[in-house]
Amino acid sequence: MEVTDAQIASWVSHFLWPFFRIAAFFMVMPIIGAQVVPMRIRVGLSFVLTTALYPILPAMPIIEVVGLPSMIIIAQQIVIGVVMGFVVLTILQIFILAGQTISMQMGLGFASMVDPANGVSVAVLSQWYQVLVTLVFLAINGHLVMIEVMVDSFTMLPVSDQGIQQGAFFAMAEFGVWLFRASLMLALPAISALLLVNLTFGVMTRAAPQLNVFVLGFPITMLAGLVIIWASYWAALPMVQELVVEHADFIRRILTF
Repeated sequence: MEVTDAQIASWVSHFLWPFFRIAAFFMVMPIIGAQVVPMRIRVGLSFVLTTALYPILPAMPIIEVVGLPSMIIIAQQIVIGVVMGFVVLTILQIFILAGQTISMQMGLGFASMVDPANGVSVAVLSQWYQVLVTLVFLAINGHLVMIEVMVDSFTMLPVSDQGIQQGAFFAMAEFGVWLFRASLMLALPAISALLLVNLTFGVMTRAAPQLNVFVLGFPITMLAGLVIIWASYWAALPMVQELVVEHADFIRRILTF
């Protein structure tokens, strides 16, 4: 059996194109793409998954391996993987943003810590929400659902010289608006309850001016906020399940524009 250099180059290029899409997805998606996960682990997972998927992937385009068209395809695969990973990442960002909003109303906005997953400073309540949602996300196999959607992307948007269409980027911009709206709706019950607590203290201060609202208001507002957060834990599971389904459908929608 004779194997030419052209055949070897074709096999390598056909393996590298899916590898770049999968690797870009793993670099951005939550949990696997966190900074605490070593880079070699993410690259190794991408290599193993690409090797497992290679026999069942659609036919790859036959073009010059070393050239501008091949570089364009590689760049497009990276963009596709980053877009899909970013959509999955917003599942956690919704709860992080909601936690920061609630912290400001509780008086815990000054209490922050470094998030080891993202390397930025966030509110303590946001960090708690992130841990809770991450555990729920893993418990319902949300990571497997998103990896399945990523695998299906090779059928919905095969590797070719055509990347994500312009309409998909406009849909991503509208999706960012939905991110802030969803986080606000998540934090709205706690904000409303804390507003009633503050209004109650306002009436008490008006009725009895000798009461020191700064001494009583801060611990009671914080305690009321913690009780409200504890009462809302039951909604984490159905909410994360709904978000996983919505985000998976959104990824499929932007890939088929």
